[in-house]
Amino acid sequence: MITRFAPSPTGPLHLGHAWAAICADDAGDMVLRIEDIDQSRARADHEAAIYEHLSWLGLTWPEPVMRQSERMETYAAALDRMWAMGVLYPCSCNRRDILEAASAPQEGAPLTGPDGVIYPGTCRGVSRTGARPQGVALRLDASAVGNLTWTEAGAAWALDAETFRRTIGDVVVARRDMGTSYHLAVVVDDAAQDIGLVTRGEDLAEATPIHVALQGLLGLPTPAYRHHDLVRDADGKRLAKRDDARSIASYRDAGWTAQALVARLRESRVAPEA
Repeated sequence: MITRFAPSPTGPLHLGHAWAAICADDAGDMVLRIEDIDQSRARADHEAAIYEHLSWLGLTWPEPVMRQSERMETYAAALDRMWAMGVLYPCSCNRRDILEAASAPQEGAPLTGPDGVIYPGTCRGVSRTGARPQGVALRLDASAVGNLTWTEAGAAWALDAETFRRTIGDVVVARRDMGTSYHLAVVVDDAAQDIGLVTRGEDLAEATPIHVALQGLLGLPTPAYRHHDLVRDADGKRLAKRDDARSIASYRDAGWTAQALVARLRESRVAPEA
């Protein structure tokens, strides 16, 4: 079973990343992917530190490592295919536009989904003819999504098309400043790397129907999913990259061994003091 660990080089790895990598390695043959489509935040020193710290933890992976920034043509081809299918449309709304439209009196309280406020469909009627437009956000027309099924932790899961439309909506599959999105890139890359099991944090579980929907539209296989618990601080707050006190580097500097740190994570997902 091929699994993957896919960090973004936008900050130091912390204990949560270590636990995610360990879970992927425990579950199968782990491959490493660098998710660096956000070139405004990705840094070479953070990427170098990913390799260093994972090696220090005793993890290995096959070479070469997939880097998303080198696969933009592949994502563009997937978008071209979906555009030709008529399931995408361009969107010029910003976050304020979306919030105001979703908060209109006739709409009631705005609903939120995996990507925040559910898009109210303002641009859904924009023309979808001609070549795929460049330099704009592209949304998936949720009405094109059918009933979904997938496997989570060995159990069968399902979501009907109407619930997808109502609770998830027309998600962005290409951001204007990136040319793709996390959702599209991760689906295309999982297929390219023959991922049979996706292990990731429970905070990403609600994105699974989006990925299953894209897999179906693009004719890609749907892997099994398993969402593990998160490493949290003593107050129960999940770790973030800005929390340098919980970075792997800080534990190394404090004298922790890799064996002790891994053993502590297996024992408890409460981050110890460095």
